Amino acid sequence: MPNKQYSTTITLPRGTLDLTYQTNTVTDNSNSEKSNSYELEDLLDFAQRINPKRAFLFVSKVLGRHIPVAPKTMRSAFTDLANLVPNHLPEPILVIGMAETAVGLSAGVHQALQTRYPQALLLNSTRHAQHKGLDTDALFTTFSEDHSHASQHLIYKSKDESVQKQLLASKTLIMVDDEASTGNTCVNVVTALRNAGLEQLEQVHLTTLVDWSLNQSQSDSDSDTDDTIAKRLPNIDFQRHHLLSGAWTWTDAPNPKPITMPSVDTTEAGSQALLNTGNWGRFPTLDSTDGFDRYLASFQSAFAEFSKQTQFDKEQLPQRILVLGSNEFVWLPFLLAEWLEQNTNLDNSNNTIKFSALTRSPIALGGGITTMLSFNDNYGLGMTNFVYNVEPNDWDLIILCVETTADSVDKLWQGLDNVLIVGVNS
Repeated sequence: MPNKQYSTTITLPRGTLDLTYQTNTVTDNSNSEKSNSYELEDLLDFAQRINPKRAFLFVSKVLGRHIPVAPKTMRSAFTDLANLVPNHLPEPILVIGMAETAVGLSAGVHQALQTRYPQALLLNSTRHAQHKGLDTDALFTTFSEDHSHASQHLIYKSKDESVQKQLLASKTLIMVDDEASTGNTCVNVVTALRNAGLEQLEQVHLTTLVDWSLNQSQSDSDSDTDDTIAKRLPNIDFQRHHLLSGAWTWTDAPNPKPITMPSVDTTEAGSQALLNTGNWGRFPTLDSTDGFDRYLASFQSAFAEFSKQTQFDKEQLPQRILVLGSNEFVWLPFLLAEWLEQNTNLDNSNNTIKFSALTRSPIALGGGITTMLSFNDNYGLGMTNFVYNVEPNDWDLIILCVETTADSVDKLWQGLDNVLIVGVNS
């Protein structure tokens, strides 16, 4: 029996977004009596992209990218999404996440899946070419995300021959993204990977917080394989998994004002080297937490110096803390935010730990975007970066986490007394 469908209309400056959607119930794989369901307002707000390719943006309330979110809320979404992926999938399994928005999401889904599939690999796409000393043959393949503000993606090989052999032998691909609309990105990814050598793929599972391709399916079944995407992936068993599904129709406003999108579509290496934070997914990995212990120690040392302690004392942590990841470097910072959440007395109603991130994504003010700060990127790419829905004065401490040196960060952040920059060399 199909789920009940709902509809709503979102009005934005450049047009209107008409949505039809249905919710999904998620059952815990380890406890069939435990289940969660998500409503539209639990998952999304809406805003206007500064992008001529697509004028609107689904702003996630659980992703920790454009809206600050409690780590436990993010973790619940990661786990619930992973619980939708079936048991008894053919192995080896590859979990792949889409830069930059879904890098943390993919790692969270991968970590949850490893309770059932401990040998699953994680690999994220990237828009950051690795440091210039890296062999050029480390690049595995590329693909494009047609509607994005930065369309080109890079995917890297493993330097470990056994890991690369497992990657090439993958039989199941779990593609993780925040949302799916046309399915073009999924098709582009699978095609690129097959052409690069993943010739044994049997199944593809498009695993998203929200799937907006409901109108493309010819069945109400969530795992329907007779749809537009499946037809474009020959000899593949294609399935979709999501917390909420629907369809959208966009209508342009009459005579919308022209927009100019900042130049953010580059995959070049910047002048600031990407320093060693471990392998959390830019290269194929079994352990996405590689490097976290060192980064946590860097934070503890930096905080002790920042707060004029002789050594780190968690009892001296302030009440309202915001952890900011930067661009694709979000997974280890999320783990730091989660560590802080677990080591802070949140029974005190004044204590708050939330997570968000800097981004290259240009978004207009309005709707789900209430504030915006813009500044130079810390990678030395000469592009503008942004952070949304963050008012620095609202926080006792902002921990800005970067994978470059601390002095690579824009002076806007260095000039704020409540900002602690944790770089790799801190």
